Amino acid sequence: MQEKLKILFIGDIVGRPGREVVKKFLTDNVQQKYDYVIANVENASHGFGLTKKNHDELLSYGVNIMTSGNHIWDKREIFNYISESEVLIRPYNYNPEVLGVGYRVFDDRIVVINLLGRTFMVPVDCPFVSLEKIINELKDKGIFDNKIIFVDFHAEATAEKQCFARFATELGVSCVIGTHTHVQTADECIIDEQCAYLSDAGFCGSKKGVIGMEYSASLKKLKLSINERFDVETLNPYVLNACEVEFFKNRATSINRISFEYYKQEEKESEN
Repeated sequence: MQEKLKILFIGDIVGRPGREVVKKFLTDNVQQKYDYVIANVENASHGFGLTKKNHDELLSYGVNIMTSGNHIWDKREIFNYISESEVLIRPYNYNPEVLGVGYRVFDDRIVVINLLGRTFMVPVDCPFVSLEKIINELKDKGIFDNKIIFVDFHAEATAEKQCFARFATELGVSCVIGTHTHVQTADECIIDEQCAYLSDAGFCGSKKGVIGMEYSASLKKLKLSINERFDVETLNPYVLNACEVEFFKNRATSINRISFEYYKQEEKESEN
């Protein structure tokens, strides 16, 4: 069994600029020996949801595993293919009747779990109780021991994320990476010499926008308190936020943040 393993986790991909900077980064770093490339894709199609076309596009760039969040349902076609995808994971703590799966086992080596937080978020089942349920299921199936347990915790509040990560460590989880805020935090650490943690991986998209969306629309909504249509910002530069996590057996040994910038030749595009 392979004892050392290296994972690249890519923060929330926002629209075409996010997809393009992911392609550029993975192309420029093809020599890097990542065992798995995981990406949060809930905003990858025009900033809201994920189309089948963009799902396949990201696979072609080298993304192996896709996590998501509350926006994964924003493109209606997701209901036509989410149960067919072998790499896409939706948050586990939705109602069990919801299509898709909340965790997957890959190569009998790594378990990737997706959970939603509840503070300032949509009503869902408790992520703490849900994680306990998943761990018990894995143990009952005999697929917990010596596995890397990797969690994308899609949540708003830092306190909830920190508390969840410590709780997850006590259950034997190997890594908890936060997503959703689109702002990369600087609190990476290894909890109890076991679990890698980062409150938020950040995002991939235009650095000139507001969490990837156009500044003008964001300003209008926040200043006037009225609903406004959001479009993906396409101005240079594009940024990729991610982190690299290394493991020995089922314990994290290092975690490092990545912030990669890319300038496109064309300044503006009509399609996002």
